[in-house]
Amino acid sequence: MKTLLLRTALVAGSLALTACSILPKADPLAVYRLPAPTVATPASTSNSAGPYRALRIVTPSANRSVDSERILVLPEGDMIKSYAGVRWSDPAPQLLRDRLLEAFQADGRFPQLSGDNANIAAEVELNGVLAAFQTEYRNGVPQVVIVYDARLVDTTTRQQLAARRFAVVQPVAGSKVPEVVTAFGAASERLAAEVVGWAAGVR
Repeated sequence: MKTLLLRTALVAGSLALTACSILPKADPLAVYRLPAPTVATPASTSNSAGPYRALRIVTPSANRSVDSERILVLPEGDMIKSYAGVRWSDPAPQLLRDRLLEAFQADGRFPQLSGDNANIAAEVELNGVLAAFQTEYRNGVPQVVIVYDARLVDTTTRQQLAARRFAVVQPVAGSKVPEVVTAFGAASERLAAEVVGWAAGVR
């Protein structure tokens, strides 16, 4: 009986090893960070500071498809897919938050800046919804589309001070993933510059 059990165990182990050897190995993911700004953002030449000293930048909310590390693409119509074998280093809303923080720091009109990952007091917070962060094929041509619905909110009263939708469309110089990632970098840079200019003008 013991001999039979031993033989059965050996056969099962052999089959398991064979199965492991024939199963396809998963391709490793290539991880992309959002490219740094192509040109350093110059500090504002305005002599006056912004209307508020302390600003907190909150990670935007987003729907389930956007709030992920997948690099989204809409090849046709409303069909949502993602590029195979690649992902972002962080979820898209976090990538945008960090890009906005970089842009505000470079501008210099808000002396005290923080993200929502730091427990620091602020007069005003910038929050909103990341409605789109994807590549879309329009007439067969790929374009990066970023849509951000921004809100400035008084942190004491929770009153909304201003709101605006920002939408950027950036052509992609090709169809390969590195070219798509480069276009995301340019699009996010443009959008961040627009948000900074708007926020600094809110009174």
